[in-house]
Amino acid sequence: MSYFTFENKQVYYQELGHGEPLLLLHGNTASSAMFEEAAIKFMENHTVILIDFLGHGKSERILEFPADLWFYEAQQVIAFLEEKNYNNVSLIGSSGGALVAINVALERPKLIHKVIADSFEGENPLQAFTETIGEQRELSKKANEIRGFYISMHGDDWEKVVDCDTQAIEKHSREIGKFFHKSLEDFVPPILLTGSKEDEFVSELNVNYFEKTYSNLIKKIGHGEMFLFEKGGHPAMLSNLDTFVRISENFLHK
Repeated sequence: MSYFTFENKQVYYQELGHGEPLLLLHGNTASSAMFEEAAIKFMENHTVILIDFLGHGKSERILEFPADLWFYEAQQVIAFLEEKNYNNVSLIGSSGGALVAINVALERPKLIHKVIADSFEGENPLQAFTETIGEQRELSKKANEIRGFYISMHGDDWEKVVDCDTQAIEKHSREIGKFFHKSLEDFVPPILLTGSKEDEFVSELNVNYFEKTYSNLIKKIGHGEMFLFEKGGHPAMLSNLDTFVRISENFLHK
């Protein structure tokens, strides 16, 4: 197994296949294991890079997650890319990983070729989500399927990982309230925003949530594309994997 050091902690990564570099960024309470099937498909045309953010998966554990979690994880990605002398890297971030991908591109645009940001809420946290996150996470621990997901991502200490994530989300909502340190007007690389109209996290709020939110983001950025799936849950990337890969490859190679 391969690791790089960030703030004296060991961060797990993998490099798979050959071709143009493509870094897949996992979401909250997940790890790079969520991309097992996706990585195989993308390996046909890319060197696929997978990272477990600190505190997740096979990476070293930390006592607590910082409130500015998605920026902190972006700093890990930047450190990795600079240490490994990667440039012209494309990023695919799913859910919380999409926030990380956008932060990376805002902070180090010269390192990034293109960005695909999938199934995320926009510039700011959804209050309807953050207000009930503690209760919802406790329920999720008791649901066999979700509990099995947590275990597959992290192993025996999965509950600590989930609790740290929940606490970070709550603290971020109270103390910070925005995901990006720089203005979206400064975003440089081409970007594709994706999501599912049936995403369980936003569809009950507004069936047109992604269409409205992504349109506003593209307007602020000044460029970008959007693709919304009619069907599928959260994240759209995995619930529509074959179509997502096709759309992504078309975007990355045009």
